[in-house]
Amino acid sequence: MISRGLSSLGKRTFGSFRNRVFRIYFGGLLGQMAAMNMQQVVSSLLIYRVTNSAAILGAMSFSGAIPMLVCSFFGGMIADRFNKKRVMIIGQSVFAFTSLIVAVALTTGYLSSEHAGSWWVLVVSSALQGGTMGMTMPSRQALIPEIVSGEQLMNAISLNTMGMNLLQILAPAAAGFLVEAFDFKAVYYVMTMMYLAAVFFFFILPDTQKVARTPMRAFQGITQGIKYVIHSLDVLPILLISTVIVFLAMPYNNLMAIFVDDVLHVGAGGMGILMSVSGLGALVGSVIIATLPNRKRGILFVISGILLGLSLTGFAFSTSWPLSIVLIAVVGLAQTGRMTFSSTLIQSYVDEAYMGRVMALYMMQFGFASLSTFLAGLLTEGIGVQWAVGGMAILLTSVMLGTIIFVPRIRKMK
Repeated sequence: MISRGLSSLGKRTFGSFRNRVFRIYFGGLLGQMAAMNMQQVVSSLLIYRVTNSAAILGAMSFSGAIPMLVCSFFGGMIADRFNKKRVMIIGQSVFAFTSLIVAVALTTGYLSSEHAGSWWVLVVSSALQGGTMGMTMPSRQALIPEIVSGEQLMNAISLNTMGMNLLQILAPAAAGFLVEAFDFKAVYYVMTMMYLAAVFFFFILPDTQKVARTPMRAFQGITQGIKYVIHSLDVLPILLISTVIVFLAMPYNNLMAIFVDDVLHVGAGGMGILMSVSGLGALVGSVIIATLPNRKRGILFVISGILLGLSLTGFAFSTSWPLSIVLIAVVGLAQTGRMTFSSTLIQSYVDEAYMGRVMALYMMQFGFASLSTFLAGLLTEGIGVQWAVGGMAILLTSVMLGTIIFVPRIRKMK
């Protein structure tokens, strides 16, 4: 009985892996996310050590935000009208190119604290990657409903999140080790290879079913997508609440370099540990979510936001290394809930013809996250990183408590 139960649980948890096309897609995702998780550790830490400026650190995030926000509109149109596989191949190639440029700048010694203003390389790289993310991420997200059936959608998204979280455990720790054992350039070369691995997997990915094309101009299609969202009583509130959560919660990620250097005093290795522990908490959360039935996703989404606000508040004001480790694990778990439930709800309620454009609006939240990091960087210069991040986390908790009380439509979503 027990063995049968465990077998049934395993089949339900990893059900989407029985789909060969999803397995190939998952391989491409792992290549991309391995590089991005490494970059989360090294890019912010590198620019902070080169400039010793929280404002410039925030400016790097800001430089990626504007291109991402602008390009996301067109990325949604591209996802609804063109071959998503080719879009992903081009995107991963651009990521590999920008990573290689930074690696070469480090190898030649140009990008360093000895060369004033050399940090422009990281800012321009961030802008290129931000624009590329805006153009390609809607296609990556919109691919999932074309690969798996509707009843497997939450499971597939959970497994995607699980893979990203597993890499959040391994990749940051590997990046921290490479920085301390070699230098930043070693990480950027490894990241380049990971992006190229993603290119390979998306290259062998079979073409998936495409939404029927309808003749439309780019701006006409964008306008139609925005109107659709505005008049959708289900999609609009999910998008708005999810964007608020990302705006108020995500700055801690890019400002982690300041926490590890100036608050906790644990350096690059400690930063890798914190990111990995966060990934461990997120991995646990994604495994749990993958086993859940398709119901009560609305209330679980809101609860995830409350938990994220509370745990992030505690982390922001903690000066204890052991306590910070525990709290960052809870932050990771809550982030997984927020990501999985919001994405699943949107893809469950949106009309297929608008999938790409709606996912483009959904992915724009990461552009707003960069804007909020820029704001948090400026606040850090005036009130310190703990109050900058902690204050935004307190506001997030208040907003989510208000949502659970005053927005019944979201908490009643199935």
